[in-house]
Amino acid sequence: MTTYSPHTKAVDAPEVAVYWAERRRYLERIRKVPEIRQRFWREVAMYLLRRILWSFGFFPIFIAFWIPFVLASFNPVVMASDLIPLLQEFTSSNPEVQATTISTLTIAWASIGFIFLVFDFVLTPFRSPYEYEADVYMRSWEQLNHDQLPDKV
Repeated sequence: MTTYSPHTKAVDAPEVAVYWAERRRYLERIRKVPEIRQRFWREVAMYLLRRILWSFGFFPIFIAFWIPFVLASFNPVVMASDLIPLLQEFTSSNPEVQATTISTLTIAWASIGFIFLVFDFVLTPFRSPYEYEADVYMRSWEQLNHDQLPDKV
């Protein structure tokens, strides 16, 4: 047995195995419950929708307005006076130039969105309702079996 500090006793592997075996059994049981399965798929859809809306909706639009606003020294009049000639030039240009400009803006928007989407998936991982239910169950299971478990499981 190995001790980690003078005040904690070592955790025996069979005691920890009982905890994880019970958790595994409970997860297998609740995966068959239709209500929780339905809640799982609903939460997956909401998680993906939220991540996509943040990554492709908020961040690219925020950057598209924030950078010109900063460059205009937070003065909307300066920003508008800089952007109006660009918009007039865009509308008076030929269709090929307009198409190229629009495709360039679309590529920039998509690349910013994908970069933020990857970071968003990494920084905010999906929390499964199965894991939540198992955590709640295991807390009550620990209280019921407190005398059989080590101090730190």
